[in-house]
Amino acid sequence: MPESHLTPVILCGGSGTRLWPLSRVHAPKQFVDLGGGRTLFGDTLARARRIPEAGAPIIVTNEHHRFSVLNHLAKEKQDAVIILEPSPRNTAAAIALAAMAMSEQDDDLMLVLPSDHVITEPEIFCQGVSEGIKLAAEGHIVTFGIVPKGPETGYGYIEGGASLGSKARRVERFIEKPDRATAEKLVASGKYSWNSGMFLFRARVFLEELAAQAADIYQAVATAWQKRDKDGIFIRPEPQAFTSAQALSIDYAVMEKTQKACVLALATGWSDLGSWEAFYQNATPDAQGNVCAGDVICEESTNNYLKACNRLLAVVGVDNLAIVETADAVLVASRDHVQSVKKIVDRLKKGHRTECEEHRLVHRPWGSYETLVLDARFQVKRIIVNPKAELSLQMHHHRAEHWVVVSGTAEVTKGESVFLLTENESTYIPLGQKHRLRNPGIIPLVIIEIQSGSYLGEDDIVRFEDRYGRSQA
Repeated sequence: MPESHLTPVILCGGSGTRLWPLSRVHAPKQFVDLGGGRTLFGDTLARARRIPEAGAPIIVTNEHHRFSVLNHLAKEKQDAVIILEPSPRNTAAAIALAAMAMSEQDDDLMLVLPSDHVITEPEIFCQGVSEGIKLAAEGHIVTFGIVPKGPETGYGYIEGGASLGSKARRVERFIEKPDRATAEKLVASGKYSWNSGMFLFRARVFLEELAAQAADIYQAVATAWQKRDKDGIFIRPEPQAFTSAQALSIDYAVMEKTQKACVLALATGWSDLGSWEAFYQNATPDAQGNVCAGDVICEESTNNYLKACNRLLAVVGVDNLAIVETADAVLVASRDHVQSVKKIVDRLKKGHRTECEEHRLVHRPWGSYETLVLDARFQVKRIIVNPKAELSLQMHHHRAEHWVVVSGTAEVTKGESVFLLTENESTYIPLGQKHRLRNPGIIPLVIIEIQSGSYLGEDDIVRFEDRYGRSQA
């Protein structure tokens, strides 16, 4: 294998709580449609493909996001190795999984990329990766900094020390997100760059340093990897061993301790889009300082971020707000306090409210469903099944279902019977009966499902057969 071969490792597990209500636990910011079908995860895949030395990526994700990843890869017509974390243990353990996958094949270079960043000048990024390849080949652990545009309190900072030639410097220290006065001093000194969370190194070198600096994490991940299972395209590390790993970032576990760390500062537009203020800063305001997305009418208002996803959003006489509308929730926050949105998410979690988990439109490996009406004992959904796709063979303990075909052809399994339904035809699925819905056609199948019963939660599903590996009976 050529010396310059590079494997992108894309970390895809965060929940983006500060971007609620658009970002949810099961639909985080990296999968949110930014317009025209574009997503941050898709942008990351495209950015990695621009690197001449790059091969197929390794994607480290989790159970909740696995089918979103698979759908994006299919859309991009791209192959990848997909590793599923049994539980979130932060970046050190996630990166170690990818390094162990690579070390079994060859001593490749690995480029670690978060899946939710914006880089406005990808050509500068690619040039930086080319420089980083040379450093990593020499045994350095490269972290990419970003030349600061100004004093930013939402990012960590890296202090560069002795020069290693070109733009690379040894890492002197990492600084957590500073207050405003400290950030101003750091930027004025000219010694610091923003910490982007992107890295480049040899898999073997990283694992050696992890074993030396955080032996417990290394051993836990190594055991989980040795006992892994494979479920179709998905690689599943052993859960008990992996969960025993300490949850530390790569910065705490390795970068702050190793003598091999160096920083390569990139002079490019960059953001991790970690808050609605970051969305405002990465857009072009109108003459009144407003950034508007979607169906928005704005009068006598200034300096606002306004996003409408499902209906008209009208504002009058407001200033310096972030207002985000979705089908089931609306956020109104001062732009100075958007970092505190995660406190709202914490309250929703404590109240066991679904608004922090999923949108009304939910994507599944077979298609999607959208909740149209939800009440105490009934629910109405629009279900779309992709051509040749099918739901699992399943039953419910607490609800019955009526299906009405809107368009397309439905193949229905109901008990021992299998039959076809077409437009305007319907069927009834009694409580407790095994059933399955399949689209045998070449166009999407659209049905309206009316559920009724004492409990309508998504966890009232017993699966007997499932082509996507979700059967439990």
